Amino acid sequence: MQTSPRALGILLACTLSVLPAFSAQRPPGEAEKVAERVLQQAIIMDTHADTPQMLLDEGYDLAQPDSPYMVSIAKMRQGHLGAEFFSIWVDVGWPKDDLIHHALDLIAAVDEQLARHANALGAAGSADEIVRLHLQGKIAILLGVEGGHIIQDDLRTLDIYYRLGVRYMTLTHTANTQWADSSGDQPKWNGLTDFGRQVVERMNRLGMMVDVSHVSDKTFYDALAVTQAPVIASHSSCRALCDVPRNMSDDMIRALAKNGGVMDINFYPGFLSKAFADAYQKIEKQMGKEVDAARQRSARQGKRFSYLDEKAIERSMLKDLPLPSYTVIADHIDHAVQVGGIDHVGLGSDFDGIECGPQGMEDVSKLPDLVRELARRGYSEQDLKKILGGNLLRVMRQVERASREMRGRN
Repeated sequence: MQTSPRALGILLACTLSVLPAFSAQRPPGEAEKVAERVLQQAIIMDTHADTPQMLLDEGYDLAQPDSPYMVSIAKMRQGHLGAEFFSIWVDVGWPKDDLIHHALDLIAAVDEQLARHANALGAAGSADEIVRLHLQGKIAILLGVEGGHIIQDDLRTLDIYYRLGVRYMTLTHTANTQWADSSGDQPKWNGLTDFGRQVVERMNRLGMMVDVSHVSDKTFYDALAVTQAPVIASHSSCRALCDVPRNMSDDMIRALAKNGGVMDINFYPGFLSKAFADAYQKIEKQMGKEVDAARQRSARQGKRFSYLDEKAIERSMLKDLPLPSYTVIADHIDHAVQVGGIDHVGLGSDFDGIECGPQGMEDVSKLPDLVRELARRGYSEQDLKKILGGNLLRVMRQVERASREMRGRN
């Protein structure tokens, strides 16, 4: 049967839509020039860092010289970072009567840093404010609540968090809430409950981005069915390249793209490399025992067991694992672009919430090397700017517009 010219045109368009948005690889010298131009012009945005725990629990100051953490002012400057979303995370096992109090303490710790370092940092609550701070030479700081359990089943808590600067909430963390299933737990609600749908609607109305990292697949699809604005996956990678529940399947990536959202690639080796994830699983229980034993020894000796003490034990046990190169981050970006399109990919490092980054991506100062790798792979300057932050700015503006429209209808 002969194919009509119109059918051939449709077939060609469909084929091109799934091809990579990048061209042939560039020579190193040309790639370096492209990367340098992009680093000077782009607003690089990272949608997830767990540094507030260090600010609160360790008394860490972001301006500390020779910082032992993955995020500091100096490292953000070196990495050309324009905006960071600090995670307001409280463990799912935290005493329920102190959940909100602890979240407020974390927010206060970030606010203290903003006041202390107003010459370098600025609080942002909108896409336009991020751009304004960037033009002033400041790093924009935003907040994201990690885990819907932290609202304690009260929609009014969302309003409070929003007024305090929170611009996204991850619907679940590692366990189910009373209204949504997590990827780290056994299904209980078959996705979102009716109250869970109310949570999504309230977030839309407020202008708070709905974050689908950590949720079960069914919760993901339920959230997309309910939301009236694009959603984000603040720190998730590609399941096709590393088959773990926390990552997104190709069908999910396509659905997120259809929604207009952005998936922000996680830098954790266990979400980037299946070889690392499998090796880690074999030592995970023993690592936990080692950390607990060291914590108990410190308590008996009247000493404080710090975050750095814990990380030292973890890293000593991780040293023999097959740690991937940072270029695997670019592999996940490539895959997400090929499946979902160039307009739906960003960066969500998970810095200071992970034991280690890949080789060559130990902290936020190393981001320019990722830009150089992507430039080497042939991404255009325009597309690099989208991945590095432009896509997220677009989503933020769409979420803000949806909020105004919803509030304007009442």
